[in-house]
Amino acid sequence: MHVLYSFRRCPYAMRARLALRASGVAYEHREVALKAKPAEMLAVSPKATVPVLCLSTGKVLEQSLDIMLWALQQQDVQAWLPTTADAWASTHEGIALNDGEFKAHLDRYKYPQRFGLTDGLQHRAQGAQVLMRWQAHLQVNTYLSGQHWGLLDACVAPFVRQFARTDRAWFDAQPWLQLAQWLAAFENSEAFAAVMHKHPLWVSPQDSTQLA
Repeated sequence: MHVLYSFRRCPYAMRARLALRASGVAYEHREVALKAKPAEMLAVSPKATVPVLCLSTGKVLEQSLDIMLWALQQQDVQAWLPTTADAWASTHEGIALNDGEFKAHLDRYKYPQRFGLTDGLQHRAQGAQVLMRWQAHLQVNTYLSGQHWGLLDACVAPFVRQFARTDRAWFDAQPWLQLAQWLAAFENSEAFAAVMHKHPLWVSPQDSTQLA
């Protein structure tokens, strides 16, 4: 059985779980506490961040995008993967924008004190510029991936959700109707409800034996 180390609210782990669900790949879910990561996870992945997918072959995937691509390459029944070179290029560009520029602004908006900032308003404004690019795209396409939900949507949605939840009243007051509708559809989807199911913290067999 494949084993996934995850943390419910982490957007990287969230998008990995979305792809695993879409692929139908069976795996053991191990929910971890980020402040007390299990030794088993650290042994296979010294980077000490989630998600981590340990394949039954012994191979370890330590990046969320690698996990997503691996899962969808096993089975892509919902047709998340791009089918043309142009679509792949657009998808990679969108993911790079999200994981680079947007994530940097999101972190500084949500946690300004971590970066020595008085507040995160400047980064909220800069992050909003990225969101307006998504808004412009969604005005002519149903989804970021085109006419149906795909890899780019799953990669970006957990981060837009985190941005929106930082100050929901402000987010809801912005002129991005299609973006807000896209996000609401994601948050109300069966897929989101499934991957946000609350799991008890995983306890290693060794620890449970000691507790007993």
